[in-house]
Amino acid sequence: MMSCDTPYFIGIDIGTGSARASLVARNGEIIASSTKDTITWRDRHDYRIFEQSTNNIWEQICTAVKEILEQSNIPATAVKGLGFDATCSLAVSDFDGNPITVTKGSSIGIHGDRNVILWADHRAEKEAELINSTGSIVLNYVGGTMSLEMEVPKILWLKKRMDPALFARCQFFDLPDFFTYKATGDNTRSFCSVTCKCSYVPDKGWQPDFFERIGLGELVDDDNWKHMGAARGQVQTAGSPVGRGLSKKAAEELGLVEGTAVGSGLIDGYAGWMGTVAARYMENGRLSNVLPSLDESRHRLAIVAGTSTGHIVQSRNSVFVKGVWGPYRDTAFPGWWMNEGGQSSTGQLIDFIITTHTAYPELKERAKQEGKCMHVVLLDVLEKLRHENNVDTYTELTKDLHFYPDFHGNRSPIADSRMRGSIVGLELDASIADLARKYYLTLEAIALQTRHIIEALNAAGHDITSLYLSGGQVKNVVIMQLFADTCGIPVILPKSYSEAVVLGAAMLGRIAAEGANDGEDMWKIMVEMTPAGTLVAPGASSTVKKILDAKYNIFLEMIDIQKRWRRQIEEASSH
Repeated sequence: MMSCDTPYFIGIDIGTGSARASLVARNGEIIASSTKDTITWRDRHDYRIFEQSTNNIWEQICTAVKEILEQSNIPATAVKGLGFDATCSLAVSDFDGNPITVTKGSSIGIHGDRNVILWADHRAEKEAELINSTGSIVLNYVGGTMSLEMEVPKILWLKKRMDPALFARCQFFDLPDFFTYKATGDNTRSFCSVTCKCSYVPDKGWQPDFFERIGLGELVDDDNWKHMGAARGQVQTAGSPVGRGLSKKAAEELGLVEGTAVGSGLIDGYAGWMGTVAARYMENGRLSNVLPSLDESRHRLAIVAGTSTGHIVQSRNSVFVKGVWGPYRDTAFPGWWMNEGGQSSTGQLIDFIITTHTAYPELKERAKQEGKCMHVVLLDVLEKLRHENNVDTYTELTKDLHFYPDFHGNRSPIADSRMRGSIVGLELDASIADLARKYYLTLEAIALQTRHIIEALNAAGHDITSLYLSGGQVKNVVIMQLFADTCGIPVILPKSYSEAVVLGAAMLGRIAAEGANDGEDMWKIMVEMTPAGTLVAPGASSTVKKILDAKYNIFLEMIDIQKRWRRQIEEASSH
């Protein structure tokens, strides 16, 4: 067995389809990891429904934690702290922590496994519309429009369908907070969850008039807020120790020691911020010798790019940005503010453009025959086209094609779910060459939209000078270079694109174990535990820069044109 004098920390990352546990050393090295799939229930008759079970997720977490202890041969006594991050899904339990069913029908409100409404669940559309018609101060902190993916619209949906006596016995949690409760028996909520997803107003707390106005007056509970938690300032910043650490029951189930420190949780995107933005970086094969200061954090935008993309930045003062969530106070560091932008479909859009093209079967077959991934085959095709057309770059190859990428509505910075995609410059071409061009065009459009979000943030008062990436899209070197070239600022890639989020969760465990309670101490831990990244500098020639700038102006024009056309059709079709 390895020595138990050395402290280790466990990060637990609860994603959309799996739970991962990683054992992490003080220097941020990941010693062992285990990932277990979790169950999601869909409804055959209603595509909007996605449900999960905290019992199922907890069982998978327990299995994963035992596996990493076994793999690493490290004793449980060496684990000094653990932290959780999770998706921003709604978990419902009674006051003893037993799960309450959220499925519509006769079982809603009774005890049962299906007690999580997943973040992607869109059942609460009407409830979100009602909330957005109130003009409440609450809306000022979500970029002016509340998403139907947030928790209060979902709670209102449940209230309308649940027996009042059953509704009265419910506790409502954003998922990260549920698991710190499950682990410790202490239901104190985190600033990250209640401010980002549950309509808790920074500096002001819960707004009774808002809840009464939308029909959730009983949650006010004489200002005790027992269903929601976080009453009278009982709410924690990231990584502050929850309760007395692991309860006896949770410690037994996890194979850990009772009383092990548990840090207050973060939503997964914010854990990705924590696991990336403090990185030093390699430039031309050499490590930069500058240790980043806490103040430097406000210039670094964390981008978590997977199926969809989140953009998170920290600031010393509140910055209100139309179409961008926040500002949220104390989300990660005490006294600091954060904003969160997003693109609702990016990785998903790239896949969609590839798989719906006529040449997709040919691409699949060629990838199989050549033993390459499809993205690499498409780059081979682009390279061939570049030579044939005698141009220096792929951008020049697609200069007369213009793509607007909001196939699934716009989250930031327009905050308009009715926005749709468009392509200008189509030809009678169904070849693999056409697919390769459209593939590159999609990457370019995602990068142009990233520039749109950054410009909105900076225009409102932020000062972003670099991008810190994590998530599956990091593997795509072409889009990473496009981010740098289009936005005109360096991109820093993490040592491991898939481990940044779980590393952020492990940092919460260390923050709790060491009692770090201010931004400087927390930042020091982040700098110590974040492995060096790799810098991708902007490298566009003056010709390509001019083309990208022109395409950005066209991109903005496509937004205005779409809105104008929509108005013209609405006027024409109104009776």
